[in-house]
Amino acid sequence: MAQVLTIDPVTRIEGHARIKIHLDEQGRVSDARVAISALRGFEQFVVGRPAEEIPRIVSRICGICPWMHHLAAVKAIDGCFGVTPTPAGHRLRELCQVMAHIHDKILHFFFLAAPDFVLGPDSDFSVRNIMGMVRQDPELAARVVRMRQLGQVMLDRFAGKSIHPVAGVVGGFAKPMSAEERSDLQRDGATLLDFASFALDYAKERVFHRYREEMQSLGAITTGFLGTIDDQGGLQLYDGRLRLMHASGTTVDFPAADYAQHLSEQVEPWSSAKMVYAKSWQEGFSLDPAAPKGVYRVNTLARLNVCDHIGTPRAQAELEDFRAQFGRPAQGTLLYHWARLIELIYACERTQELLADDRITDPHIRNTATPQAGRGIGCVEAPRGTLIHEYATDDNGCITSANLIVGTTHNIAPMNLSVRQAAASLIHDGVYDEAILNRVEMAVRAYDP
Repeated sequence: MAQVLTIDPVTRIEGHARIKIHLDEQGRVSDARVAISALRGFEQFVVGRPAEEIPRIVSRICGICPWMHHLAAVKAIDGCFGVTPTPAGHRLRELCQVMAHIHDKILHFFFLAAPDFVLGPDSDFSVRNIMGMVRQDPELAARVVRMRQLGQVMLDRFAGKSIHPVAGVVGGFAKPMSAEERSDLQRDGATLLDFASFALDYAKERVFHRYREEMQSLGAITTGFLGTIDDQGGLQLYDGRLRLMHASGTTVDFPAADYAQHLSEQVEPWSSAKMVYAKSWQEGFSLDPAAPKGVYRVNTLARLNVCDHIGTPRAQAELEDFRAQFGRPAQGTLLYHWARLIELIYACERTQELLADDRITDPHIRNTATPQAGRGIGCVEAPRGTLIHEYATDDNGCITSANLIVGTTHNIAPMNLSVRQAAASLIHDGVYDEAILNRVEMAVRAYDP
């Protein structure tokens, strides 16, 4: 008898979703879908608002990565008003962006993902969580909590808020950095860099090699990738060109302002989230697992695949080791976790690089902007992937239209394919248990949606 298995909610993710697994009369998986239940309303909420208010409004989209929405929006409003931020304003924005990546990555790996690996995917759900991690290794848990708090405190102490920021303003930044603030951030940044190196070494020893087969097989699919690079092909989180990489490894680079020429959006009736596909590869979109059309992935694994190199030393060494083991592009879905910790090292190293530059304390932090009719596109790399904000304004500088493509949106289609692959590989003859369903959830958690 055909049946539908429902996992609702998907646990230990940074949002709200459910999974429906369809079994045919023989107990085989015939389909599986990830439904996102959150309301997509901000594209309408902001219409009619003065554009300079938008960076403060859209930071409420996500309490986990508000800085990314804040900065993507302020970059877009720069474009609407035709203003370029000062060099110091640009550096301060990037600093906040990369610092915001630090505590986010610590949260995902240790709080959300690690219980599956350290406690085991078959362990009882009542202990397979962060409190189980605390009981098993209280010293590690205490250090993790302190380091995540330190990452947030750094932002709070300098920019005024770690959540719902207001420091990015049209034309630059709201406040200059003092010498004392710089010194304090350098000290704390060094502590976080030490922890990032420890975290990757810990994960290699306790997780990645122990679960090496699952890292490449669970939820395994073959797709293209999208991420941001600089002019030399290096990894970028705040600014640069977009690179779309086909599964074959061929690439096309384009400015974020041209995203609509390469990407298209589609809504499926069973999910409130948009799905995005690469229309430059082939027209149309399909989630047929045998022949998916236009599907690509974003987020940490994608960024490591599309970049030619990483511009900081420890992260570059780890990238070389990663590619020696898994090639380029690496496709294993659970490899997102490995890539996430390499990016944690990069974010800490890049923080120290920016703080070492004397120009970051330049008091000229903002250029004057005048509200006008215009169109602007702001793009940054959020922890969950490439984040695009597009706005148009009228003569009074008020929003007339908005379009947002958030990081998870790019990954909705591949998440569905990964869940289908995981479920089909694990469920046979209609036999399943809680541990099997948790492994299906693990395919979703890897994307950090």
